[in-house]
Amino acid sequence: MVFGFLLKKKKKNGPKKGLASATGKKPAKRPKKIKKPTIKKKAVKEVGVGKAIHYFPKVKAAVIKITKGGISNGDLLHIKGQTTDFIQKVSSMQIDKKPIKKGKKGQEVGLRVKSKTRRHDKVYKITRP
Repeated sequence: MVFGFLLKKKKKNGPKKGLASATGKKPAKRPKKIKKPTIKKKAVKEVGVGKAIHYFPKVKAAVIKITKGGISNGDLLHIKGQTTDFIQKVSSMQIDKKPIKKGKKGQEVGLRVKSKTRRHDKVYKITRP
């Protein structure tokens, strides 16, 4: 005499509804969303300083025409255009192949840049109030 509860049922091919695979494993639970604390960014101020007028791809340098204020070594610049958008610190500047520390209004200075710069890209100086 064979009892009904001892009989094994044949497994159907393919995954069962609600299961990850035909192996019978339960699907992994989704992790709960952890709310990240909101961090207030320090207020920064961007002041338009000039625009890019030329780019030298071999040496990765841009020529910047200074229209307002000035630029000095160590300043943080934001160069933004139609396809360009990056922030970098001024490490070296030149005028007529001579290194300078500060660039004044009306001068055209050469800067080493980390990304391609195009004509008419705007140059902003980032300051913290």
